[in-house]
Amino acid sequence: MFGTPYLKHTCAAAALLAALAASSAQAAGPKVVSGPSAEAQCFVPWTQATKFFQYAKKPGPYRVALANGFIGNTWRIQMIKTAKAYAEQPDVKKQLKEFKVVSTGDDIAAQISAVNNFIDSGYDAVIVDAQNPTAFRSVVKRAQAAGVVLVAFDNTLDTDEAINVNVDQEGLGQYWGDWLVKKLPKGGDILEVRGVPGTSVDTDRHKGLQETLKASGKAFNTVEVVGRWDDGTAQKVSADAIAVHKHFDGMTAQGGSTGMVRAFLDAGAPLVPAGAETENGFRKLCLDDAGKGLSCASGGTGPAQVAVAIKTALAALGGTVVPQSIRLPLAHVEDPDFKAGDNVFPDQTDNFFVGNSFPTCGINFTAQEIMGRSEANQ
Repeated sequence: MFGTPYLKHTCAAAALLAALAASSAQAAGPKVVSGPSAEAQCFVPWTQATKFFQYAKKPGPYRVALANGFIGNTWRIQMIKTAKAYAEQPDVKKQLKEFKVVSTGDDIAAQISAVNNFIDSGYDAVIVDAQNPTAFRSVVKRAQAAGVVLVAFDNTLDTDEAINVNVDQEGLGQYWGDWLVKKLPKGGDILEVRGVPGTSVDTDRHKGLQETLKASGKAFNTVEVVGRWDDGTAQKVSADAIAVHKHFDGMTAQGGSTGMVRAFLDAGAPLVPAGAETENGFRKLCLDDAGKGLSCASGGTGPAQVAVAIKTALAALGGTVVPQSIRLPLAHVEDPDFKAGDNVFPDQTDNFFVGNSFPTCGINFTAQEIMGRSEANQ
C-alpha cells in the first residue's frame, strides 16, 4: 500500500534497530559461564557456589581507572603507590592505554560520581575500594549497560553482579580473636581499635572478632575506639582509653597497630597480648618487646591486593573467565616466629605494610618499588 520506498526505509530501520539491540545486549554485562578460570591458582572462587563471569573480549590497550575513597592512612597510601607500580610493570604497561587514579575522601557521593564519570568517559574498567558496600547498586547497573568491567577490592560491594576481590575479612577478625582467647584463657578486658565506620572491612573484622570472643564462653569485655586504620589516630584514642579504663588484658587493632602499642608504652601500661595488622612498625615492636610481655599475632593482607584487582580486570577485558568473587590468602605470623629480614624489616619505615606478594598471581613487590611512587591523583 505504501510502495517500495517505504519498504526499503522500513527494512533499513529494522536492521538498524536490530544492530542497536545486539550491541546493547553485548554491552549488558558478563555472561555467567562454567569455571574454572584460566589462572585457577590466582583467581580462586570464594566458595564452590561462586559463579563465573565472562565478558565480551575487547581489543587492547585499555583505559583503566582506580577510584579510591578514603586516603587518610598508610594502607591506602601504600595501596595507591602499589597500583601505580603495578601499572608500570612492562607486561602490564603494554596492556594499558591509560591508567587513572583518583581519591575522593570519605564522601560516598563523590566516589560514586567519580566512578560514573569514568563510565561516561569511556573507560574500559574501573577498580574501586568502596566507601560503602550497598551504595553502588545503580553504578553496577550503569557499568554493565556500558560494557565496563567493575572490580571492587578490599572494601567490596554487596552484590553478585560485579567482581569482588578480597581476603576473608571476617576470618581475619576471628584469627585475632583466637589469639586473644589462646593467650587469655580466663577472659579479660580487651581494647578493640576499629577502622573507618561504615566500611565493609570494619564491619566484617569487628564481627569476626566479637563472635570468636563470645563463642569462647569466657568473660571478655571489650572497649571499642575508632582508630580509622591510622597510627596517629589509633595512638590517641588508645591513650584516651588507657587513661579512662586504667587496665587492659589484651588489645587488637584493625590498623594503626603500631600507634596502639605505642600508647601502652607511652603510658607505662603493662604490655599485653595483641592481635593486629601487618604494619612493619607493629612487627618491630613485637620483635623488640617480646621480653616485656608483648605477645603478638600479626595478620592481614598487604595493599598489593589492588594489583590482583587490576590483573582481574585486564583478564576480564581479554575475555578470560573469572570468578565473580575472588578469595585472596591471608599473610600472618605470630610469636615466636617474628624474624628480622624475613617477616619484619628493621631497615624499612614503620608505615610499610608487610605481605605484598601473591605468588600464585605472579605478583611480588619490593619496598623500593612501592615507596618511590606518589599517592597523588593522576
